[in-house]
Amino acid sequence: MTPTDRLTDALYGIGWSTVKRLPEPVAVRLGDSIADLAWRQRGKGVQRLESNYARVVPDASPERLRELSRAGMRSYLRYWMESFRLPAWSEERIRGGFDVKDVHHLTDGLASDRGVIIALPHLANWDLAGAWVTTELNTPFTTVAERLKPETLYDRFVAYREGLGMEVLPHSGGTAFAALARRLRDGGLICLVADRDLSESGVEVDFFGDKARMPAGPALLAQQTGAYLLPVTLWYDDTPVMKGRVHAPVEVPESGDRTSKTSVMTQALADAFATGIADHPEDWHMLQRLWLADLDPAKGPS
Repeated sequence: MTPTDRLTDALYGIGWSTVKRLPEPVAVRLGDSIADLAWRQRGKGVQRLESNYARVVPDASPERLRELSRAGMRSYLRYWMESFRLPAWSEERIRGGFDVKDVHHLTDGLASDRGVIIALPHLANWDLAGAWVTTELNTPFTTVAERLKPETLYDRFVAYREGLGMEVLPHSGGTAFAALARRLRDGGLICLVADRDLSESGVEVDFFGDKARMPAGPALLAQQTGAYLLPVTLWYDDTPVMKGRVHAPVEVPESGDRTSKTSVMTQALADAFATGIADHPEDWHMLQRLWLADLDPAKGPS
């Protein structure tokens, strides 16, 4: 393990061991302070966040974009502060920490025994939404995590999410898709963050007026298993309670081959994501390149 890897692992370890013990108002102030410091330094992540917001809010002035990026960094740090503290939250706190609209789409899907796929973008705190599902609905689910470096950091994330009632599969290795399909055929629930895929297998979509690439997995799984495919969007407001919406199911088209069906369904997901992001751009934590026009072939995705 390199010195940088050891430092990264240690910092996350401190977050999960220390931040969860802080009184909530102290944790909120700490998160805002870290966010404001990072925002003032205007590193690559902040600049990319601002550039992404410029696509979402194309008529925004430079001053408005700066306001959005500051709010975006505060939202991003709120996600981290909440995530560090989630293992110490009571069931009552988790239940009261999330207010979701149109949850009947999810409960109806679960009752059908067809299996349910939740697909969501990097909005607000998807871990809190997952904890709410396992607590309020008493429904475990399966998700996929990218293998992080160092390996010890990946292990921390797996342990954290498993502690919230999630089954976590590694993204690499080629076995995740088959395992997810088995869970769905058994009537289970899977949750996938699905607004960014820079692999060759990603599906091109129109997203805020330009081309981006999103993963084909949710649409392919729905076609293969007959499971419900539900877009979900999340947001924060001025209260401690996160808000969310379960959108209507994305249906499998009646005609066309697998490729065309996957394209249509992934575009429907992108449209639902865009609705939530446009309404709450500051809660979209996309600090990386997303649109194809922004990718630098010489440097690769970042």
